[in-house]
Amino acid sequence: MPIAQVITGRFPVKIWTNDIDENAIQQLENMSRLPFIHKHIAAMPDVHWGMGATIGSVIPSKGAIVPAAVGVDLGCGMMAVRTTLTANDLPDNLHSLREHIEAVVPHGRTDNGKINDRGAFTALPKSHGNRWIALEGRHNAIIAKHPKAKSYNSWNHMGTLGTGNHFIEICLDEEDRVWVMLHSGSRGAGNKIGSYFIERAKQEMERWFIGEYLADKDLAYLVENTELFDDYVNAVEWAQDFASENRKAMMEVVLDVLHKHLTDFHITDNMVNCHHNYIARENHYGANVIVTRKGAIRAREGDMGIIPGSMGAKSFIVRGKGNKESFCSCSHGAGRKMGRKEAHRKFTAADLAEQTQGIECPKDESRVDEIPAAYKSIDTVMENQSDLVDIVHTLRQVVNVKG
Repeated sequence: MPIAQVITGRFPVKIWTNDIDENAIQQLENMSRLPFIHKHIAAMPDVHWGMGATIGSVIPSKGAIVPAAVGVDLGCGMMAVRTTLTANDLPDNLHSLREHIEAVVPHGRTDNGKINDRGAFTALPKSHGNRWIALEGRHNAIIAKHPKAKSYNSWNHMGTLGTGNHFIEICLDEEDRVWVMLHSGSRGAGNKIGSYFIERAKQEMERWFIGEYLADKDLAYLVENTELFDDYVNAVEWAQDFASENRKAMMEVVLDVLHKHLTDFHITDNMVNCHHNYIARENHYGANVIVTRKGAIRAREGDMGIIPGSMGAKSFIVRGKGNKESFCSCSHGAGRKMGRKEAHRKFTAADLAEQTQGIECPKDESRVDEIPAAYKSIDTVMENQSDLVDIVHTLRQVVNVKG
């Protein structure tokens, strides 16, 4: 059952934690005043304030959708595969393995994202190119109709990691079996699509004199059965497909790196690829709705999911319980408890090195905002959602590649 409820809006907000800041509560209350919410809003135990909408929120709607609630990291999510390797197969020094992964997966961002950006390809590997070709026709149709939704980076971001909390990890489970896990989304193409339609929604509110009645301009929405609504849903679904293929492309090359460094192995049927920033058409409480999951994953009965901790905490492979109150959802991670700027003010590279002892990962000043202490306790988060998921595997990282 949810731990607390905020009921000051038009619809209730059911929350699976008591650890929630006032700004996030205000965001959730503002969202709950919208007339097209279906039944209630669910807030996961990793809930915290986010740009546009509360991260860790599940928003079911009938007849409209809020683009800023979906955000700009469309289709962001996780992928994990288990291999037949064990901890004994790994070298004692994992530094060269991390360097090799960093060499084949573009990551980070330089040159303001332009032509010399180290986080993009200048020429796609053939397998990545084939993935883009399969998506290109739909993308071209979207951009032909909405030219301002075109990003400087699109095809050249296929198979790239990004920045911030996006990562690639080599992990060990409770039986010391080796897993590869990664976190990324639709990159530049999805970001531009999200940003463009957020602005279009705000323009629609102005056109219909609705904006002044919204508690927050980021609550601007698109109405179902309109051309713009349909175009938005189509574009988001394309971005979600790109994100899924992007994760598969990176996984392919990371596994290739492992094959070059380690004894022969294969992957098992334990593979998960799930979004946690996305929209989906679903049926809840007897109604067909659009569910916006902003930092949450679907957890229908039997659904497999991934809930990562920070870059120094354990992560979990989970199986959904199909809890109806959460709209069959669960958290997407530990959730931040402080912003990036605050983390840089409070901690140093030395603190990061101390909190990531035993993990082969970048420990420089630029990554201090990802220090484990900037995140909520993943153990507490998991305790708070014991009615949403069962833990199938517990992972601990031994290599971490950051954007």
